[in-house]
Amino acid sequence: MAKLNVVIADDHPIVLLGVRELIERDERFRVVGEAVCSNELIKLLKHQTVDLVITDFNMPADSPYGDGLKLVEYLLRHFPDAKILVLTMISSPLILTRLHEMGVVGVIQKNQLHDEIQLAMMAVAQGRPYNSAKPPPTCVREPNVALDERLSRLSPKEFEILRMFVAGQSVTTIARSLSRSAKTISTQKIAAMRKLDVSSDQDLLTYCLENNVFN
Repeated sequence: MAKLNVVIADDHPIVLLGVRELIERDERFRVVGEAVCSNELIKLLKHQTVDLVITDFNMPADSPYGDGLKLVEYLLRHFPDAKILVLTMISSPLILTRLHEMGVVGVIQKNQLHDEIQLAMMAVAQGRPYNSAKPPPTCVREPNVALDERLSRLSPKEFEILRMFVAGQSVTTIARSLSRSAKTISTQKIAAMRKLDVSSDQDLLTYCLENNVFN
């Protein structure tokens, strides 16, 4: 039986090492590449046949391919023969639900990596999805009221902050990526939420994801 080719993408070397060691225990799989950013990941996928991509949800923000939902969507659209297994620390039911709806083979919480990745790989080898713990179905579609008008109120900085937040990054992570203070990022995020007429983080995620604001 031919081995399945695997590429791992994560910007933390310790995670890359840990995932590689776990995969190499299974004779059905072969690691053929590693990437620390989405640019490297796409380059690898363009130059070799890959059966499984194991990627972190949050990747460095300086890539045109983005990270989070944007990156996953790109992978699914441009490399349909590769199964996608997502590693994350995100616990938002809306984002986790969306990942499953998009068609990833599974989602693994990083704090459960050692317990779940072998089960996920077994599912992949058997040609079936990995039934990781899924959040309750979330149906939050609202009428698209004056979407363009609301988005036009956002400044470019506010729009970028919301994009990164919806992709799953925390205010602290965004601040570090943009070389600003967490207080500044938080203030701009709150201002953007007011312009979109949403009052909570969950409402913000709902509004942006259901209206495909960043797709």
